[in-house]
Amino acid sequence: MTVSNARNIRLQRAYDDPTPDDGHRVLVDRVWPRGRTKEQLRLDAWARDLGPSTQLRKWFGHDPARWAEFQARYRAELADPDLDGTRNPVRLAPG
Repeated sequence: MTVSNARNIRLQRAYDDPTPDDGHRVLVDRVWPRGRTKEQLRLDAWARDLGPSTQLRKWFGHDPARWAEFQARYRAELADPDLDGTRNPVRLAPG
């Protein structure tokens, strides 16, 4: 699947309850959300490889001062040529 328009993508926390108008639900994280079952999440797919690497997540540590650098490093990870069309069905808009 190729997303032609980034405005078609909505972000939602895994801990928020699904709603009927959510559409296609994809978990983008390398780690399964603690305390959540498959039934609770109602996922259509789990794109583990699109989540930030463990190394990057640990470096970031939810420190707001590192947010801009985290974004740059995460975009660099997503640009990795090993994330080809079969592993990376989502095309991110620049910016």
